[in-house]
Order: sequence, then C-alpha cells, then structure tokens
Amino acid sequence: MNEHDLISEVRSKVDIVDVIGSYLPLTQKGKNYFGVCPFHDDTNPSMSVSRDLQIYRCFSCGASGNVFNFVMNYEHIPFREALSLLAKRAGVEITGIHLQEKVNKNAPFYTIYELAHKFYQNNLSSVQGKEARAYLKNRSIDDSVIKEFGIGLALPERSRLVDLLKAKGYDLKTLNQIGLASEDHDTYIHRIMFPLHDLEGKVIGFSGRIYDDSKVNKYLNTKETPIFKKGQLIYHYAIAREEVRIKKQVIVMEGFMDVIRASTIGVKNTVALMGTAMTEEQAKLIARLSHDIVLCFDGDDAGRHATMVNGEHFVQMGIVPKVISLTDDDDPDTFILEKGKERFLGLFENAISFNDYKLKVLKEGVNLNSEEEVAQYINQVILEASQWEDEIRQEIVLKKLAKEFDMEYNTLEKRFVQLKEEQTQKKESLKTTKVIQPPKKRKDKYELAVLSILYYMLLSDKVVRKCEREGLFFPKEEERILASEISYYYKKYGIMNIADFYTYLGDKENLTQLLTEVIGQDLGDTVDEKEVDLLFKVVKEYNVNQEVVRLQKKIKEEIDPLEKAKIAERIRGLRMGS
Repeated sequence: MNEHDLISEVRSKVDIVDVIGSYLPLTQKGKNYFGVCPFHDDTNPSMSVSRDLQIYRCFSCGASGNVFNFVMNYEHIPFREALSLLAKRAGVEITGIHLQEKVNKNAPFYTIYELAHKFYQNNLSSVQGKEARAYLKNRSIDDSVIKEFGIGLALPERSRLVDLLKAKGYDLKTLNQIGLASEDHDTYIHRIMFPLHDLEGKVIGFSGRIYDDSKVNKYLNTKETPIFKKGQLIYHYAIAREEVRIKKQVIVMEGFMDVIRASTIGVKNTVALMGTAMTEEQAKLIARLSHDIVLCFDGDDAGRHATMVNGEHFVQMGIVPKVISLTDDDDPDTFILEKGKERFLGLFENAISFNDYKLKVLKEGVNLNSEEEVAQYINQVILEASQWEDEIRQEIVLKKLAKEFDMEYNTLEKRFVQLKEEQTQKKESLKTTKVIQPPKKRKDKYELAVLSILYYMLLSDKVVRKCEREGLFFPKEEERILASEISYYYKKYGIMNIADFYTYLGDKENLTQLLTEVIGQDLGDTVDEKEVDLLFKVVKEYNVNQEVVRLQKKIKEEIDPLEKAKIAERIRGLRMGS
C-alpha cells in the first residue's frame, strides 16, 4: 500500500463527526453539526462539521480542514502522530509504511538542539560528570529519573559545545541566534542541563542550574529564539498528554523540578508553566488537555498570587479549577521529599474549588474587630458569589455569612440580588455596545465567478479540462495555483475527494483557506454546463477589461504616433471581441 492509499484508508475509516465530537460537544442542525471552535475565543457555535464532505470549517476564524487537520491543530502534534493516533482508532496497521517528511524551515535548529542534548547527556555520564551526579543523587534524582527527563551537564570549558557544532558545519551566527552560543562561546558553562521541549516533544531549549557555590544566577534559561517562545511553552506537555487522557485530569505546577519530583512517585499527569505568569495561549493549551484542572503552586505569597491570577484565567474560559494549598515554606518538590508520597496524594482528597479558595484568601488578614473591614469582606464574598452559576452554593455561602456574623439572611440576600442585577446589566450593556468594524468588502461578480468555477472544478474533471482547453486565466496567483493543484490531483488519482485533497495540500495554508472559501459557495453537487459557460464568459470579460486598462495606461505613456495607433487598434479589437 502506498502513502496516499494508506492516508485515504485511515481517513475514510474514521468519521470526522465522531472524532471532533470526542473532543467537544456537537449539535446537529440540518445535515451539518455545529460546535464551539477551539481555535479562537468563541462563545457561540461557529464551527461547522460536515459528515458528507468529512471536513470542518469555522465561520469566524477560518480554521478548516479534514480530520487530520483537526487532530493536528487540537493536539499540537505533527501529521505523522495524528495519522498514527487515527490509524489506531480505525484499526489500520501503518508499520512498515514510509511517510515523506514535510519541509520545515526550522528543521536545522531542531537538529542542532538534539545534538546539544546528546552532548550534555554524554557529559553527565562521563568521568567529569561525577560531581554533578553526586549533587543530583543528593537531591534524590537517580539514574532512572536522569534518563526519563534527559538531564545532562555543561562542562566548565567555555567552548566545548560550540567547537563540536562548528566541526559539524554549523556557523557561529546560527548558534548565537538559537541561544547555544553567547559571544561565540558556550552559553551554558558548569551547569546541570534540563532539556525543554515543544508541544510535539522536540528539544527547543534548556534550563541550566548551578550545582556548586558559584555567585551567579541559580538558573539560566534559553533566550527567545525562532523555535523557543516561553509564552507558548508548557513543560512536560507532550509527555503528560497521554497520562492526562488516561486520568482525565491535569495538574498544573510552577516549575520543572516539581514535575520531575511528582513523576518519581508515579504522578505523571503534570505540567509546569516555567514561572508563575500564565499566558492566554498556555491556558487554552492546558484546557485542551482536560477541563479537570488542579492548581498546585508553591505555598509562599508568590505561589498564592499565581493561584489567584491563573485560576481567573480558567474561570474566564468557563472552567473552575481545583486548588491544592501548601504551607508557606513548601513547594511540591520539597513537600514530596520531606513528607512523602502518601501525604502528597492525600492533598488531592482535600483539594478545594477555586471559588472556595478565593473566599479563603479574601478572609486572610481581615480584622474581625473592625466593622469596616468585616463589611468590606462580606461585600467581596457576596460579589464573588453573585458571579457563580450554582444557585445552591450561593445560598450556602449567604447562610454561612449570616450565621458567622450574626446577620439577617434577608439583608445579605438583598445585597446579593442588587449585585446580581448589576452584573446582568453590565453583561447586557456589553452585548448592546457594538464595536464599529469596517464592513467586509463584498465580492464583485468577477470574484464570485472565479470561486464558482473552482467549486465546479472540484465536482467535475470536465470543468478542469475545459479550463485547460480554453486557457482560462484566473486573476489572482493563489487562484491559479489552486486550479493547477486540482488539475494535477485529478491526473494523479483519477477522482476528487475533498477531504483527501485537504491532506494533499498539506501545510499550504493560503490554499487551504481559499479551498474553504470555495467550498463555502455551497452550489450543490451537480454541474450545469450552461452556468459554467456563463461563468467562463464573466472571467474572460474581466481579463479583457484588465488588458484594456493596461493598454490605456501604456498609450498615455507612448510617444511614437505609430505605436499609439497600434495600441489603439489593439484596444478596439479587444472591445470588439477579436
């Protein structure tokens, strides 16, 4: 079986509605299914999934494709991995099949980082790595953990890695650009090296930690590079993905040492932010893993602040995470080392809702002897409760407040209703406040004619042959390229399958977007030859008009009377149709 047949078989044996429906809720409306698009901030179902065509498209952000495109984009995995995942689902054997690698302009950078990673690993296992291995062992990081997380060592010499990479043909400019060299010497010197991976599991950076008494920064992380974007990085994401799928829960921690330590006791459904500030993109990526999210940050002020800020990120997305509270001096790493596996696992039994955590934090430091502070606290609690969806929990909180502060329940309820009404009015105000946006440019008859012809080309190779026979010229380059790809696909495979055609176009985003726009014409599944003839006439008319405009400009610039006459005759001929 060749590559195309294998891919086609896998795609045909999985239903895109079933696959996408396993990731997000879909509702049938007519012959299509609709859901909230996961590829942009969406509240209304704007993604349409077609069982007939086996494709999806979002009317808001333009995301589109077949089942492979969806899984690749949702899971942040390459085509090979998406194919493997779907083949397993379909029961199709893919071993022994060679799949052509897609060209990636950053491929050399990944290769360099993989070489650096192996170099650092070799250093740690060498005689010169004895001191670093002793340090790791003292921190209860044994050989199995070193191997699992690919931990390595940068030696004290200034140019060991740079010299190695230069010998392999890589120039200093590139090594400086991607953060492995600094001022033409090794960036990392005399540090234990923790590899950082992208969402697909490729090494894209390092965090180097000192292991002696050097008076330098404890950690040194890779700078921003073409492949390393800190705001898009989630530590352990690629490895945790399968474990999260099994346990249906993801644990979010602060640093990679917390993740590594948790892994030593079998807790592997963990990810880390590499810091406390979570970006919107990171929040979305974590939410894609699971909506059952547990925040487990350090117990100090910074950790509590991170819990509050990051928890709000998820609440804004409609997800209320759980929170594990550690004491002031604890972080997951030290807690596990000092108090053990059972005590740590026990924390999960006492995890509380983020909403309850916020109420707990609000009460911290309140002077209960101060009427002003108590009133402020009560107002804050009622304000928080007014934003919840659960009416039962709202009533429980109000009754607790009434009992704790010996107040009339009706007084608190009155304030709650007032704040609830204010919240409703604010939401309604936001709905009615329209952001003035420039109107979308309406397509003229020529643009619509081109899209329609491309649509009919997808339905019939007769239309393709007609285009070639009459030499029909599309105005825009992308339209010409797509027409050429359609023609080639027919010649190579003998039949057009739109879902497979998406895979054929691969990562040519401009063409897949145009293809989605073409399909959006929704002109039915039959070809009217008279309609096609009229569309050809419209496109040819456009080309004539454009040529006349070009010649009119040229005649104005021409000095020679004879040449002017020739151009004028050419214009007349075009207008006469000759």
